[in-house]
Amino acid sequence: MTAFDSFPLGRPAFVTNVLDRAAHLRNDEAKLLALEGKRDTRAYVVHRDSLVVNKENDNSRALLTIDEAIKYGANPGTIFLGLREGAAIFGMDIGAPAAEKLLSRDDVVAIDLRGMAMHGVVPPDQLSAIAMAKSLVNWHQRHGYCANCGSRTVMTQGGWKRDCPSCKAEHFPRTDPVVIMLVTSGDKCLLGRQKPFPPGMYSCLAGFVEAAETIEDAARREVFEESGMRCTDVNYYMTQPWPYPSSLMIGCTTRAANEDIVVDHSELEDARWFDRAEVGLMIQRQHPDGLAGPHPFAIAHHLLGRWMHAG
Repeated sequence: MTAFDSFPLGRPAFVTNVLDRAAHLRNDEAKLLALEGKRDTRAYVVHRDSLVVNKENDNSRALLTIDEAIKYGANPGTIFLGLREGAAIFGMDIGAPAAEKLLSRDDVVAIDLRGMAMHGVVPPDQLSAIAMAKSLVNWHQRHGYCANCGSRTVMTQGGWKRDCPSCKAEHFPRTDPVVIMLVTSGDKCLLGRQKPFPPGMYSCLAGFVEAAETIEDAARREVFEESGMRCTDVNYYMTQPWPYPSSLMIGCTTRAANEDIVVDHSELEDARWFDRAEVGLMIQRQHPDGLAGPHPFAIAHHLLGRWMHAG
């Protein structure tokens, strides 16, 4: 199965959620404890940007039993992600010392989530739950202390909240909205590249939505800041959860009001116009100059694919 088969147009990674979040169970500590002890309960174990995966012959298994997770060194205090066909799924974290011990084993490995998604290590329908586990584990690691008084907080509601026993402040996981735009002008589109990108890769422009800002205003502002171009006709396409660490990519299209590019090199290494024929070669990884578009697991690929099909 190729990446194009795994992520057909309109279905990037992390969007196919097969879990029932069963939020009504989050306040029932006795029920959650009982679920952890059931034979069919499973867990995703997260270490930073990686997932602990059990290797079985030529196959990889990301869903571990609770006993397996603890045996590998995962920390107690599981995050309730939801139910899949009635079975509970949890998220767990594992510290650096325990994760390093796994490096010497042949039957288990910690795999970078981005690479795992891109190369089909686990079925695409598991990626949403894995993204949920990663986002929440990372949130708990970063929010162990109260932002109001500095006291140590405690995990509650099945991992969906942290309470401060000192000042009684309540802390909830946050999702950061990010606009990602395909800017077009006739039969051309604007793509840019950042220094961390793989060599030759170009993608859509993107940036965080700021406080008290609409999606439309954020799209126009980001395009102008990065490329010096004004744009109009901002239209929504779709969203994609993005667990790096916990964002929501808001896919939009917009039309350029001018074509003069002034690159902000603190944001981008380069930006340029591409016609449809060139974009087609980039998507298929057949460009004569070795240029490439975004991978099908990312929403940027689907913005480009939708534009290509519309032409």
